[in-house]
Amino acid sequence: MTTRAGLGGRDLALVLLICLAWAGNFLTSALALREIPPFLFTALRFGILGLALLPMMKRPAEGQWPRLIAVAMCLGLLHFGLSFTSLKLAGDLSSPAIVMQSYVPMTALLGWVVLGERFGWRTGLAIAVSFGGVLVLGFDPIVLDHPASLVSMLISAVFLALATVLMKPLKGLDVFSQQGWIACISVLPLVAISAIIEPGAIAQLGQVSWVGWIGAAYAAFISSLLGHGLFYVLVKRHPIAQVTPWLLISPVLAVVLGIVFWGDRPGPRLLIGGAMVLGGVLIIALRALAKSRDVVREPVEI
Repeated sequence: MTTRAGLGGRDLALVLLICLAWAGNFLTSALALREIPPFLFTALRFGILGLALLPMMKRPAEGQWPRLIAVAMCLGLLHFGLSFTSLKLAGDLSSPAIVMQSYVPMTALLGWVVLGERFGWRTGLAIAVSFGGVLVLGFDPIVLDHPASLVSMLISAVFLALATVLMKPLKGLDVFSQQGWIACISVLPLVAISAIIEPGAIAQLGQVSWVGWIGAAYAAFISSLLGHGLFYVLVKRHPIAQVTPWLLISPVLAVVLGIVFWGDRPGPRLLIGGAMVLGGVLIIALRALAKSRDVVREPVEI
């Protein structure tokens, strides 16, 4: 990997494009979810994505299938299924976009429990601030009116954090192969769950308008393929810890899109809680960046 002092103008433009793609996904998906139930919508997203990536997918190394299947169940089935459920249940776009970021402190905690990764007191304080922010945000009237949305997104974030930890030991799979296999493994379980808890939804797909199909296509091609593809380009050029702090632009943009296009009117508790969540996440990201720089500075023994 080529390491540089920081992200230059071109790479910052790519970061902004990634954040726009991911923020826009909250809006287009929320519109599509008016017509398509969450688990079926997730199945459509991954069905489209899997077909698009099929020619680029590499076979996983021997012995990695169990971990890859576990990642697909946590990420493709449970994280996305529950996050779209949260988005459908929410009365706004802002709170789901912010609460999803709680997966970052959750990942740090799971890394400590599962992988034995240690973190200092500053990171511990940032984790506490983030979770405190979720509590504050949870008492905003618009969130209190839709408590199931908050709970669904928090559970979704747990599975995203778990998937992130499980992904770390996966070897020999590029981002497109990972996305492709996760999509292909997840589709049938998602369709089965939809058939059970969303009866009649599959039969009504023919009545879905272009808005619903555009939402599914956007989630597959713009959010996943373009967003994660560009992210992969950036982490090839820079340490991942150098890129991740910039990704906090995404939930901020999602809040702006919610205010402009969805009619969100965030109250003081949502704004204060959101600032605590994102502030804690930023501190965790900056601590990871400082650690990565310390590792680079260490002399190499020959």
